[in-house]
Order: sequence, then C-alpha cells, then structure tokens
Amino acid sequence: MITLTFPDGATRTYEEGITGQAVAESISKSLAKKALAIEIDGELKDLSDPITRDARVRIITRDDPEGLELIRHDAAHVMAQAVQELYPGTQVTIGPTIENGFYYDFHRNEPFTPEDLPKIEKKMREIVARNLPFRKEVWPREKAIEVFRDKGEHFKVELIESLPENEEIRIYWQGDEWFDLCRGPHMPSTGKIGDAFKLMKVAGAYWRGDPNRPMLTRIYGTAWADKKQLNAYLKRLEEAERRDHRRLGREMDLFHFQEEAPGSVFWHPKGWTIFQELVNYLRRVQRRAGYVEVNSPDMMDRALWEQSGHWEKFRENMFITETEDGRIFACKPMNCPGHVQIFKHGLKSYRDLPIRMAEFGKVHRYEPSGALHGLMRVRSFTQDDAHIFCTHEQIKQECVRLHELILNIYKDFGFEDVRIKFSDRPEKRVGSDEVWDAAEKALKEAVEEAGGEYTLNPGEGAFYGPKLEYVLRDAIGRDWQCGTVQLDFNLPGRFGAFYIGADGEKHTPVMIHRAMFGSLERFIGILLEHYAGHLPLWLAPVQVVVATIISDADDYAREVVARLKAAGLRVEADLRNEKINYKVREHSLAKVPVILVVGKREVEEGTVNERRLGSKAQRTLKLEEAVAALAEEATPPDIRRERESAAT
Repeated sequence: MITLTFPDGATRTYEEGITGQAVAESISKSLAKKALAIEIDGELKDLSDPITRDARVRIITRDDPEGLELIRHDAAHVMAQAVQELYPGTQVTIGPTIENGFYYDFHRNEPFTPEDLPKIEKKMREIVARNLPFRKEVWPREKAIEVFRDKGEHFKVELIESLPENEEIRIYWQGDEWFDLCRGPHMPSTGKIGDAFKLMKVAGAYWRGDPNRPMLTRIYGTAWADKKQLNAYLKRLEEAERRDHRRLGREMDLFHFQEEAPGSVFWHPKGWTIFQELVNYLRRVQRRAGYVEVNSPDMMDRALWEQSGHWEKFRENMFITETEDGRIFACKPMNCPGHVQIFKHGLKSYRDLPIRMAEFGKVHRYEPSGALHGLMRVRSFTQDDAHIFCTHEQIKQECVRLHELILNIYKDFGFEDVRIKFSDRPEKRVGSDEVWDAAEKALKEAVEEAGGEYTLNPGEGAFYGPKLEYVLRDAIGRDWQCGTVQLDFNLPGRFGAFYIGADGEKHTPVMIHRAMFGSLERFIGILLEHYAGHLPLWLAPVQVVVATIISDADDYAREVVARLKAAGLRVEADLRNEKINYKVREHSLAKVPVILVVGKREVEEGTVNERRLGSKAQRTLKLEEAVAALAEEATPPDIRRERESAAT
C-alpha cells in the first residue's frame, strides 16, 4: 500500500500502482470528470501514469494555471495533426506553449499564409470533436529514429539524436490516427481542449534559431479555459493594437525608424520634447536624492571590456570597430565600467561614501533584426543609469532608499500596481559562489527591510550580481519590466577600485547598479500605450492648441498663445481657414490634451472655449482663469510635491 497526501493535508492509502485517474474517481465523480493531469511531488504527470510510492499529490483541472498550460500544449499537438491531415508531406518540428497560447513550426515547400488559418482551425475543431484519447508509449531510440526517418520527418530525427542517452523517448498517440515525439504530459483526450482557441498569425522562423538552417513557417495560436477568457483576450488584443506606440508615434508625429539605421530612433521635435521632459524630471528627482551626474565615453578599448567581463559574457551583443593602428574598440553596451573609472580617479575615503553617480548614457547592443520592435526593442537607447558606491554596512540603507524612490517615481507616472522579481545567479557569471551567496543574502534582506514583497526569478540575474526587477502593470493589464536594482560585489574588484576605510586600509566598495525607467525609449513606448497617447498635461509635447473659428479672432488667438507661453506652457496656434470641427478632429487625432477655441464671442468677452481630449464637454472660461488653471495642471508632479512640502 502507498499513502498519498492531498493539498489540504488529508491522506489516503491506495494499492501501489494506482493511476491518477483512479485517485480522482475515488474522491468524486465530478472531480474525475474535470481532471486533466496529476501533480506528484511537484511533477506533472499523465492521469494514466501509475503511482508507485508515498507522495504528495494534486489533481489538476482546467481551473488551475497548470491546466491552462495543458490545454495550450495539447492544442499545439492538435494543430500539428490538423496540418498533416490537410497538407501531407509537411514536417512538424517543435511546438511549445508560450504566454497566452502556443505555436508550432512546420517545414513545407510552400510556406503557409494567413489565408490557410481558417481551414486549419476548422480541421482542429474536427479533431477536438473526435475526442481522441492521448496514449503514451516509450520507444527505443533506434526504433524512434527509424520510424520518423521512414516518415520523412528529418527534423524529428535530429531532435531524437540530440537527446541525452539516458532520456526516455516518449511518443504520444492521438487515437490510433497520429503520433508525435513529446515529453508530455497530456490531458486524457483531445476533447478536453474545448472550443476556446483561435489561430492568430503566421511568421517565419529558422530551425533552432540558426539563420544558416532551413526557414520554417511558425503558426501561432491562443487557447483558454473557456470562451469568456478567449473573448476577453481578443478584446485586449484589439485594445493593444489601438494603443500600439508605433501607430501613435505616427499620429502624434513623435519619431520614426528607417532601414539605414535599424533599431535606432529618429526623434521628431514633439517626441524629443517628451524625452527631454523625462530627463528633466529625473534630473530633479536625482538631485534631491543626492546623486551627481556624470558622462562616460561612448567607445572604449577592448582591454577595458575584457577586464570587466563583458567581452567574455556579452561579446555577441557588442558593436566592435578596429582602427588603422590595430586597436579594437567597442561601443558601450553598458555604462558601469565607465563609472568605475570615474570612481577610481582620485583617492576615496569611507567618509566619501556612498557616492551616487548617475548618467543618461547612450548604449548600443546588437539585437537580431527579427527581435526589433519599435521603441520597445532597439539597438541604440538611453539608460537612466546610476551606480552607488558604498560600504557593506550601507547596502541595506541604500537599497531601501532606492526601493522607495523607484515606487514614488512610478506613482508619478500613474503606475500603482508594481511587482518585484528577485533574480539570482545565472549560469554564465563572474565571481565565486561565496561572493554570490553574500550578494544575494544582502539584497534579499534589503528588499525585506523596505517592506517589499517579491517572487523568485531563478537564474535571471546579471552576470556580475543578483538583481531586483520592478514590473509595471499597465492600463490594460500587461506587465512591463522596467526598473532594476543590481548588487555587485565583483566589478569594482576586477578593476581594482578601492577606498580607504576607518582602519586606514584599502577596501573594495560594493557597487549598486540602478535604473528606474530602464530605457528612456522603451519607457516612452510604455507610457504611450498605457495612456493610449493621452499623456498627462505636464508630459504632452503640445499641451494646448488655440484654434480660431473666424479670421477676425486671429489677433486675440495670438494674445492667448503669448499668455500661455509666458506661463510656461507648450502651445501652438491654428489660424487656418478651416472649419472648427475639422481642426478639433485633427488635433484630437494628434492627442493634444486641450484645445482652446476662440471666435467672435470669446474676443468680445475675453474668454476661451475649452475642449478636452476624449470628452465632448465644453466650458467657457475667462482667459486669466484658464491660463492659471492650465499652468497649475501642467506642473510636473515632483515640483508640485516640493511646493506643497515647502508650503507646510
């Protein structure tokens, strides 16, 4: 007999070899009907697998996160079967689950197109309706290679040959009609997938991501536990498309990209205004927080990057150039080595620490062309980078200050829902395990001291130290990783940086890497999508447009513009001989927050007619009242907070 322990702590005894399905049936018929898989000591297994030892178990249903993963996993396999039934001779390769869905890569002489998707999806629904049972077999490696080779599935043969010698070769059948190589697990049958799925798009993808290997066609799909979730997701996609920062960038005339400088932004005047407002805001915030601003070279000798460890760990992402005298330089992918050089210039005492050093540093990183995505993924970007050089005793205090500063900044931009991830040591790293142990312990203690809650993000730390990642949730529920705090016990020592301690001896400082926006380019993209282009007044590139109804109001409009500019507002006049409704529509499309309309009555009464972006309401205000109210509203939040603090 074996003893199984359930999530509520209850235990039951069963005959050795009982299956997960039988366990579910022993609890209730309704649970057995809903069961998709079983978790045994934390490992997901097929319901048909025998349980041969005492274990902690949990029955997985479609209401569990693991259940949704299974639905998507099985949907990918059903898609592969549908494709091969419709298009014999197509080779299937790899088909994993991804966030919100799944994909499968196919090799076919004639690539698939979006027009093929409805036909494939219809066939998928037929296969789901057949309710084909999933059945697992374990084959000898030689048999698997022979069978797939005979089928002409050369990619599968390569996959099998690359598996470790001791790994089981698992084959899953869908009924008696179709089978595929898969680690599993699977649900009991194709019918469990349900009808809440949809094929979304096709794309090209190289086999195993290697541009020297064959090009495959990738078909993406989404799958959910029920139709309500599917419809909500599709609605979010529609909203995301409406908010796409690339589209808004065109409508608002903010920036563009072109092939001669892939992954680099051409900022237009209005977009550069937003950029500079972010810089000005952060400069003020950093100055109050005790930072000094520096600037380090864009290009430095290879030797420095070898010393820092970037040449070994990050070389493939660096832009390299060689001069006629044989020297090799790299465009900086990060600012940290330059800041260590500034710290090293001149003798430092423990009394000088902490030194908080900030830079709006332009960095350059090679990203594959297929990964580039507007402002969100570029090759050249500006970091709001800072490095704090401190003693071991100052770590906790500095990290607590950073945590509070970062959360306050996000609040100023309308982000209240912020999650924190703790990323520990990656596989590729510098420094000893003892140093990493100390760094990870110190960073955890600091965030706990600050009252922050975090989830573990294993293996995702920087190569020189662990980090905290701050993840913002936007207006439509998407998560964006922005700020980071990274604790580094390695880099200063590699460069020989030191300070003189109270004991008169040399000590290596701790280096805290910090970014709050992360990339200014990416943060602007996030802001545009979060606000759907309707930026807060203080951040809008054009805050007010004064539009005339008749030409007789032109002189008064110019006076209104002058008064607003004198109050510090960014304002334009629209004196064109066009109908006012046309003007309002055009400026609304450009996401101008406030339009002040002036005509004969406004000229006579010294007023303005105010119209707000996104509202049909209008109101008439005295000019002095409108200027004062708009100037107050356009005050950046940090300046307003400082004024309020001074007043009290």
